[in-house]
Amino acid sequence: MPAYLGAVDQGTTSTRFIIFDKNGAIIGLDQMEHDQILPQPGWVEHDGRQIWKNTQTVIRGALEKAGITGKDLAAIGVTNQRETVVAWNKKTGEPLYNAIVWQCTRTDKICRELDKAHGKDGFRQITGLPTATYFSGPKIKWMIENVPEVKAAVDKGVACFGTMDTWVIWNLTGGPGKGSYVTDVTNASRTLLMDLKTLAWDQNILNTLGIPESCLPQIIPSSDPKAFGRTEFSGPLGTDVPIGGALGDQQAALFGQTCFAPGEAKNTYGTGCFLLFNTGSDIRFSNHGLLTTLAYQIGSQDPVYALEGSIAYAGALVQWVRDNLGIIKDAPEIEALANTVEDNGDVYCVPAFSGLFAPYWRSDARGVITGLTQFANKGHIARAVLEAAAFQTKDIAEAILKDLGDELNLKSLKVDGGMVANNTLMQFQADMLDVAVTRPKVAETTALGAAYAAGLAVGFWPDTHALKENWHVHTTWKPAMDEEKRAVLYKGWKKAVDRTLDWKEE
Repeated sequence: MPAYLGAVDQGTTSTRFIIFDKNGAIIGLDQMEHDQILPQPGWVEHDGRQIWKNTQTVIRGALEKAGITGKDLAAIGVTNQRETVVAWNKKTGEPLYNAIVWQCTRTDKICRELDKAHGKDGFRQITGLPTATYFSGPKIKWMIENVPEVKAAVDKGVACFGTMDTWVIWNLTGGPGKGSYVTDVTNASRTLLMDLKTLAWDQNILNTLGIPESCLPQIIPSSDPKAFGRTEFSGPLGTDVPIGGALGDQQAALFGQTCFAPGEAKNTYGTGCFLLFNTGSDIRFSNHGLLTTLAYQIGSQDPVYALEGSIAYAGALVQWVRDNLGIIKDAPEIEALANTVEDNGDVYCVPAFSGLFAPYWRSDARGVITGLTQFANKGHIARAVLEAAAFQTKDIAEAILKDLGDELNLKSLKVDGGMVANNTLMQFQADMLDVAVTRPKVAETTALGAAYAAGLAVGFWPDTHALKENWHVHTTWKPAMDEEKRAVLYKGWKKAVDRTLDWKEE
């Protein structure tokens, strides 16, 4: 068997191809950013053509850097930004409209109408999700109703809708007339269209949203030796490598962190912040603002579920401070600036730029920096920006505790993503949660999770126990804050969150 695995990591701001060896070590990597298209406030789009072009470029680039060819790969996996959805013509392969990104709020009116007709949680017992602009289904409805080219393609039976895993896999496996038109259970579970129990599209919800099932991909397991198909000889790999697995990016990070047991959890500090908590084969519905989602499914095994807390702005808040306020020149500078002060000086920053995600789900909220006095300086603002990620994570941990009680408690947290290099933030996170926070040696857990899923499918590793042996600790932060101080800081945060609500009027 070839010695390496590849993973396409199609993210919100860039696309990467990473090549791993059997120990999970990186031997080649290439990355390209793509345009963030912002037609009007609250709208976010990506160019599907540009993303596919970049995917081909980074695959070739990583192979070249590693000094290998596609024939040296046992399989490839795909991981992707979730909820972002693109429409294309299956005859021509051309996108019918820009991809609508998970952060986009254009479907707010559609979601409010669904709320009035069915209630905020009208679909939760089927999908595990509240009605929100975050999810893919309302975006598809918006495209059908507002883009004539999309409506015409639907009427002619040539429209395809897919999250970015579907778009990339369809193109890698040959595109028009050849491509595998599939999505894995984790991505399908983020559409507001899939039944968590049957792992199939729910016909009643499709009818409610006016989406024909014929326009949607087949739902398959996250790791499967045949269902995803093989790459085209004429494609960027230059050979027919099996695509063995696909996972939405946050589920891929859970998989890469080897959180295979109920009660194990990871948090990814990227553009947003995403905490996934493994609940095993049980579907656990949340009464406190969390999402019930598929964690993964390996072949014909029972699916594994998770509770998830999704936060829209984490690393993106640091970028905002850099690009819009100009307080720092580079993102890593924020840690040094935050360390120029002893504490936040009672300053809090709540990044509700496009509403609040979990556990609040308030599209009417808008961002605030609060608690300002003449004493406050840019160091306090920098610290408040970092602490926002930790406080938002604390909100999610509190919701998990309310939902599951002591039965399945958060006893430790595995962390990954760009912000985990920030020691100040990680220590504060341990202090806020009052549990140990652990960073693994291989920080690229999202791409690694996709590689793991692909490797399991083709027998590169025998089972998940072998993957556990690959996971090694880099750093552990232990809580060092007394309970009284923790309570005071968290109370201040909750007050700040209250100030964001009811800002945007209908």
